[in-house]
Amino acid sequence: MHRFFAPDIAHTLTLPEEESRHCARVLRLVEGDEIEVVDGQGNIYRCSIALAHSKHCALNILDKVACAPHWGGGIHLAVAPTKNLDRIEWMAEKCTEMGIDRITPLLCRHSERKVLKTERLHKILVAAMKQSLKAQLPQLDELTPFNSLIAEHRDAQRFIAYCDESLPRNERHSLAQVYEPSRDVVVLIGPEGDFDPAEVEAALKAGFIPVTLGESRLRTETAALFAIATIHAIKQKMKS
Repeated sequence: MHRFFAPDIAHTLTLPEEESRHCARVLRLVEGDEIEVVDGQGNIYRCSIALAHSKHCALNILDKVACAPHWGGGIHLAVAPTKNLDRIEWMAEKCTEMGIDRITPLLCRHSERKVLKTERLHKILVAAMKQSLKAQLPQLDELTPFNSLIAEHRDAQRFIAYCDESLPRNERHSLAQVYEPSRDVVVLIGPEGDFDPAEVEAALKAGFIPVTLGESRLRTETAALFAIATIHAIKQKMKS
């Protein structure tokens, strides 16, 4: 069954214009055809098409199912966008496919990218949510200064991964060893030039735990995926 995204479906009973065009013009669905609609808040609606219009496709809701995220506790990734935008878009897509609650583009001292327009990134997250058959759309923040981010989530597990060899390394632990799967988690991944030592010091003072993501030096987007995949692997192991 074809799946569409309509954040206000319960109130409007209508697909947004872009989704309407895809439904009526691209897929050529007609009145009476059944589709699935997700609102990005964890709900799946089974609907029938009442009016197959390319700008405002009207629907009748036949059924509604609440679909909680399969990964349980909240997963928040804060990552400095790469200079090459394609790489960060790819990372966000794959994190959404695996399952994530929030993505914060992080503005750091060594950030290669100081400006980020999130419209295209939002569309990529929507497509990844639908493709991976999820009903929850990750929260996507605007570019956020590092110091603003580290003041958040006092009740969650908070980790920072860094590579700088001049910074304390014997205090770092493997993320897989220290992560507790029953709790919400925030992971900070730095820019291509790594976090500034002052940023690491500020994060540690704020209660972040320094972690390593293995023996290899990873690109920013690879490190982010490694962290999210590790979290999911541990959650799956706990379930089994």
